[in-house]
Amino acid sequence: MIEVLAPLPVLLPLLGAAGALLVARRPTFQRTLSTVVLVAVLAVSVALLFIADAEGAGAVSVGGWPVPLGIVLVVDRLSALMLVVASTVALGVLVFAVGQGAADGSEETPLSIFHPTFLVLVAGVSNAFLAGDLFNLYVGFEILLMASYVLLTLGGTAARIRGGITYIVVSLTSSLLFLAAIALVYAATGTVNMAQLAVRLGELPEGTQLLLQSMLLVAFGIKAAVFPLSAWLPDSYPTAPAPVTAVFAGLLTKVGVYAIIRTQTLLFPGGALDDVLMWAALATMLVGILGAVAQSDLRRMLSFTLVSHIGYMVFGIALGTAAGLAGAVFYVAHHIAIQTTLFLVAGLVERQGGTTAVDRLGGLARRSPLLAVLFFVPAMNLAGIPPLSGFIGKLGLLEAGVAEGSAAAYTLVAGGVVTSLLTLLAVGRVWTRAFWRSPNQAPAEDTAAAAAADATQRRRPSDDLASTDDDDRPRTPLQDAWRRHTAVATATEVETPPAAGAVRALRPLPRTMVGATAALAALTVALTVLAGPLYGLADRAANDLVDRAPYVSSVFGEEAP
Repeated sequence: MIEVLAPLPVLLPLLGAAGALLVARRPTFQRTLSTVVLVAVLAVSVALLFIADAEGAGAVSVGGWPVPLGIVLVVDRLSALMLVVASTVALGVLVFAVGQGAADGSEETPLSIFHPTFLVLVAGVSNAFLAGDLFNLYVGFEILLMASYVLLTLGGTAARIRGGITYIVVSLTSSLLFLAAIALVYAATGTVNMAQLAVRLGELPEGTQLLLQSMLLVAFGIKAAVFPLSAWLPDSYPTAPAPVTAVFAGLLTKVGVYAIIRTQTLLFPGGALDDVLMWAALATMLVGILGAVAQSDLRRMLSFTLVSHIGYMVFGIALGTAAGLAGAVFYVAHHIAIQTTLFLVAGLVERQGGTTAVDRLGGLARRSPLLAVLFFVPAMNLAGIPPLSGFIGKLGLLEAGVAEGSAAAYTLVAGGVVTSLLTLLAVGRVWTRAFWRSPNQAPAEDTAAAAAADATQRRRPSDDLASTDDDDRPRTPLQDAWRRHTAVATATEVETPPAAGAVRALRPLPRTMVGATAALAALTVALTVLAGPLYGLADRAANDLVDRAPYVSSVFGEEAP
């Protein structure tokens, strides 16, 4: 059964993207097609998870080429779990985007490219999780990065272009380093198949192994935003539209974490760089959370907490034990859902309050109680308040650190506790100021000046690639459509800067957007209710990672690689 189902999480989104392009002029068909495709991907992913957990890992040689010549897709407990969580949050984000598009009239804009690009992104993520060789993993990264370049710059504002350029430069640097590492691996071993590399890399001199491991770690560390390779993220993610930021925060960095888990456990199990990873994990946690505490903008605060909590996952990987890896796997699944939900909530907050600047918000709990609940539940989960899944994941990692018993592990345990407390401080400040403070308590000068700056920024023609300073300049129909859209947006969304103490008039939140966010918030609660079975699955996946034999035998059978 795995042979039939394994290619579908990659194939279905690619076919769906082609179909979405063909019906680009029929927005209703396009939305329906995209939703149906992701529902199908989720169903296939769930089936693969049940099969992998019951029967063990399985592999598919695409096109019937013999291993290791052809492309191999491997489904084990880890990859199947990642597929299920990724497809679930991708479906939720797509529904949110559909609701936002319907509310904003995106049928009149040149953004019909969103749906096919989003499906290509999902295909790239799925391919990365299933890749059985380093080069196919590289291809998966490039597919999702190509799609992310488009999604990040949707709308063409100056801020998004600047953020997109930073993201592109950093991503290309990482990809070039990854490609160079693949070339060196092939030169040294004659293969890029990961099951075969699990045997052959151990036969190389220690210095060669260390060089290859270092290059792969740096390449994946950039993608996963591990300190000191994380400075690009807070400047890139907050500029994108809310659904794009949510899926980026939830998935893209976790693909990098997945790549670190896979290569560290399968290719370099000796732990030569475990101490380096431990100190990198500590720095990632502390630097990220200190940056979050210093922020006054909700999206930037969440971006820094995203960086910070990558440190917990790297901590589990660095321990290298089954308990540490189980905690890391559980925390990856937990964090994908939590971070995606919080960024969608940030999009609703911006829509409701007109901004994500915490100092300019107030009274949201009284004016929109449902929005307050949607923020509070995942925020407390992110902070690790008992008995939520964030607490369970952190407790598992801290127990694994104590069991390891080294000075570095104890230092990481202390750093994890401090990071959790500072996370509670960061989200608690947003909760008290944006949701419970009276609107007229916001700084009057800051509110008026910032609102005026926002209005000026939104009206500035240079920030819209589809506009022009010269009304007589010829424009394409695409530019005309975008110009009409921005005119409507300016008329409906840009308001006169409020007077001191004035309360911004509320617009009702679209039901589809709220429903999608509420569904993901419910998923974060379900992670707590089902924490026992999920942690058991993570523990079985971790044991497979430590053993390595199930992965290798799924690719080569009884034959020696």
